[in-house]
Amino acid sequence: MLLIYGSTGYTGRLIVAEALARGLRPTLAGRNADAVRAQAESMGLDWRAATIDDPAALDSAVAGAKVVLHCAGPFANTWRAMSDACVRQRAHYLDITGEVAVFEGLFGRDAEARAAGIMLLPGVGFDVVPSDCLAAHLARRLPNAERLALAFRALGGASRGTLATMVAGLGSPGAVRRDGTIVPVPQAWRTRRIDFGDGQLRDATTIPWGDVSTAFHSTGIPNVEVYVSMRPALRRAMIASRWLGPVLRSGVVRGTLAARVHRGPPGPSAADRERGASLLWGEAVAANGERAEARLRAANGYVLTAQTAVHLAAKSLRGETRAGFQTPSRVYGADAILEIPGVARTDV
Repeated sequence: MLLIYGSTGYTGRLIVAEALARGLRPTLAGRNADAVRAQAESMGLDWRAATIDDPAALDSAVAGAKVVLHCAGPFANTWRAMSDACVRQRAHYLDITGEVAVFEGLFGRDAEARAAGIMLLPGVGFDVVPSDCLAAHLARRLPNAERLALAFRALGGASRGTLATMVAGLGSPGAVRRDGTIVPVPQAWRTRRIDFGDGQLRDATTIPWGDVSTAFHSTGIPNVEVYVSMRPALRRAMIASRWLGPVLRSGVVRGTLAARVHRGPPGPSAADRERGASLLWGEAVAANGERAEARLRAANGYVLTAQTAVHLAAKSLRGETRAGFQTPSRVYGADAILEIPGVARTDV
């Protein structure tokens, strides 16, 4: 049985729709019993309710599930309780996080998961399936690489959940990996110009994206940086945040911004998702200067998240799993992303 926790959220609903389109009949779950029941009954699906801070209720919700697809963020607040329940109930854990600390926290549970015979596979959405597969592809092309840079340009808008995670991270430093260790760097630490495939060089700036964690586990490349193409005003705001950290971390500021996020739309409209796209770029460099470069194009990030999350959940249901902490490319290979309709990869 596949349990989708957080099914009533913006991305959760897209994932449920994708699962049904693929012929799966998941059990839906979340903290709000009325919302989950209404959603499940409209589709003829089973449902369960449990709050993330109630271990007994979570155990009851997870009981009998072979795979749990965890979609309720911010994951910094939810991953530990849900992974606890999966370990206790011996259910494979998948989630759609993009948070470095969550990946590293789950990596720290590797031995525990192996002992339970379950897989911990975070990041089965836009972050990090396409970028992780791109990293593995570049490492395959250049096995002696010592440096890896990944970048993306996301077109199509952001959901409340994504914005809420961004608010939770305000005032925190950036992060890169140096010589195998994740180290903090200032926000907007480095900017470089990247061609994402349209022949136009665009400024892209470092962010503490999940691949700072996962790309090393997938490839062994010890130095990793992740960039995103953004508007100049946002880059300037990130730079200013270096000095405004205490203010941005205050409860008043975060509460005000969180309320504003809550008043906004749940996420991009269907038309926005249709028009959007995910453009990714990667470069691996060896000590002797040899380099490999590749690009990848896919659907809007939310559409892609639904596609990849359900695709990997279906594989897990079929028994295609590996015990312990894993990354998408470690379990399913560098070409797993090419199994998603409409995805194209190009070596430069």
